[in-house]
Amino acid sequence: MVSLDKAVIARLRMRGETFEILVDPELAYKLKSGEKVDFNELLAIDAVFKDARAGERASTESLLKVFNTDNLEKIAKEIIIKGDVQLTTEQRRKMLAEKRKQIATIIARRAINPQTNTPHPVTRILKAMEEAKVDVKLSKTAEEQVEYVVTKIRTILPIRLEVVKLAVKIPAQYSGKAYSILKEFGEIKREEWDSQGNFLALLEMPAGVQEEFYGKLNSLTRGEVQIKKLEK
Repeated sequence: MVSLDKAVIARLRMRGETFEILVDPELAYKLKSGEKVDFNELLAIDAVFKDARAGERASTESLLKVFNTDNLEKIAKEIIIKGDVQLTTEQRRKMLAEKRKQIATIIARRAINPQTNTPHPVTRILKAMEEAKVDVKLSKTAEEQVEYVVTKIRTILPIRLEVVKLAVKIPAQYSGKAYSILKEFGEIKREEWDSQGNFLALLEMPAGVQEEFYGKLNSLTRGEVQIKKLEK
């Protein structure tokens, strides 16, 4: 449960009435943008208010009339998703900076510089976002904003979102641990065992993580892995 000194007000006005709850600002915006959160960590006080600052609670009658339930979790989620979360300037600045970094990290993993076929560092993407005056939204997930941001920074950076296909051959003794690496970096499209007991897989992954992927598999297998990039 978030402490009162860190909590902010989430407010919903509906059917002529006002409902307020005291919430963790970061978790509230995660919930608002579609992410799952731990409800036990969300509220500072397990109550719905007419006026949180005055400590005036909403009546059960008004909750039932407006929300058709007096279940606190359902009501709190509706207030956050449909209403407004009151952030301080510093909280908004901090959360926007974190959201920008999340977006830049996703882009760094998925995109390449088509001139060099290498990924852009996160710092370079963040700088391009700043130069392009990218408007990041707290109410949307980082994932939802990736394509928009790439479109905006193309005027600053040569960049292309790209997925690569790799054929991977892993000796049997490393297959167990290697499988989790394959799942971490991409989507396994096909898998089988050859007559020598080697594990074979066809994998699709974001172009920007290739080098990291090669490094992990080579380290695990002591260089015995075989990886071939397939033509499109």
